[in-house]
Amino acid sequence: MKFHNEFKSLPIGIQTFSKLREDDFYYVDKTKFIYKLFKSKSNYYFLSRPRRFGKSLFLSTLKSAFKAQKEYFKGLFLENNWDWSKKYPVLYISFGAGVTDGKDELKIILQELINNWIDEYSIHNLKNTSLRGQFSEIIKILHEKYNEKVVILIDEYDKPILDMINKPNLAIEVRDELKNFYSVIKDSDKYLKFVFLTGVTKFSKVSLFSGLNNLEDITLHKDYGDICGYNQKELETVFAERLVTVDLEKLKKWYNGYNFLGDSVYNPFGILLFFSNYNTYKTYWFQTATPSFLIKLMQKNKYYIPKLENLEVTEEIIGSFDVDKINLETLLFQTGYLTIDRVKTDFLDNQVYVLKYPNREVKNSLTTYIIDYLTNEDATNRLRYQNILYKAFMDNDIIGIKKLISTLFETIPNDNYRKNDIENYEGYYASVLYAYFASLGLKMIAEDSTNRGYIDLTIFFENRAYILEFKVTKGTPKTNKALKQIKERKYYKKYLNKYDKVYNIGIVFSKNKRNIAKFNYETIK
Repeated sequence: MKFHNEFKSLPIGIQTFSKLREDDFYYVDKTKFIYKLFKSKSNYYFLSRPRRFGKSLFLSTLKSAFKAQKEYFKGLFLENNWDWSKKYPVLYISFGAGVTDGKDELKIILQELINNWIDEYSIHNLKNTSLRGQFSEIIKILHEKYNEKVVILIDEYDKPILDMINKPNLAIEVRDELKNFYSVIKDSDKYLKFVFLTGVTKFSKVSLFSGLNNLEDITLHKDYGDICGYNQKELETVFAERLVTVDLEKLKKWYNGYNFLGDSVYNPFGILLFFSNYNTYKTYWFQTATPSFLIKLMQKNKYYIPKLENLEVTEEIIGSFDVDKINLETLLFQTGYLTIDRVKTDFLDNQVYVLKYPNREVKNSLTTYIIDYLTNEDATNRLRYQNILYKAFMDNDIIGIKKLISTLFETIPNDNYRKNDIENYEGYYASVLYAYFASLGLKMIAEDSTNRGYIDLTIFFENRAYILEFKVTKGTPKTNKALKQIKERKYYKKYLNKYDKVYNIGIVFSKNKRNIAKFNYETIK
């Protein structure tokens, strides 16, 4: 068996294809997609993927191909499937590094890009003075100078806008400045051979690419589902020597699960760090950025957190985004906190996407982050509550679950209730409980459909099913309306023949007490 330091080097943070190939890092061959893109009828493409998913590396690979750097493609698919006699001028734009804090800084960055092109291609005496004009002029000059059409590659095209996402007015200014710059692409069509843009979000064509009607979005094209990320076969082939002692099913549950309508894939960043850390399971990808803006958006909209468990959205919702019309579901999908579980059609034959957490890393991490925000609980207490709650489920101790829930709400500071405007946010109590249950990795269905209505939350543990219904009241109720609803509508019948034990649990919360007012349960089976 090889020792850790005898393996090939892991390309952690390596985004330059030439460096990766020169220094013999592990490489998952994605060059078949370059061939497919180039041979297609369209030459204008857009791809959205979450952060740290390999977008920059793929763009760098495109750059090397169009510059005819054949030496880097030895042994890869493209080596014998590309015309290496043709070399194209490439304009490469990347907004991946640093943070743009407004329109003025964006202009400086764009001018620096233009200056770099001037130096790289020895361009002299530009006639235009505007950024847009210089960009357009450089494209024409390169076409004439090399007698070949120009290739434009734009990495993280949306990052300057996302840097300002919590400052909408500044974000709109940045968006409009980019729109003006990107408009050159449409006007330069006759000089262009190939255009490829990547980003995290997909802005509507109207808001950012007005007139660029031939831009083909391959984000959810099943032929390109694994253009970035590692599918199972690639993982087991390329990294075979590092997987000898790894439980593949456990690895899959932790890091696989991203679905863009092709093969499900692993986020490369998480997998590489897993190997680098001697096969230790940690939340590598989640720790690279905190979803604070998403959580604030949830709070602002008083979002019912359990909806995340089985979210159904239309193509319009997951497909477009804009600064002045921010949709939480869109951001959750495009930033990688939710992914596609399956696709179905509604009664009008419209496609409906059912979303889910991609894997254990994201589900556990995101719901734990939500807990901390909703309850303002310190990490030590939260971890203690999670352990007690999980043990209560293991022991089937429903009274223990009740006591833990009561203790949990007792410890939430009064300031936190004011921060979350609890008086007008009835979903708060259910959201806190859901986040705790989900952070334990429990199997659940939120808004579980039956022929008599929807169960608020169904939890499955081993051979048991727990039917939970929540109600919120101002005073102290005489009866448990939550349990009464379960019984009257016979929600439990859905699981009578599927599980050895089925429990009905009705929980009524009091706004005045800010805690449980009624907690009753019954064993059905």
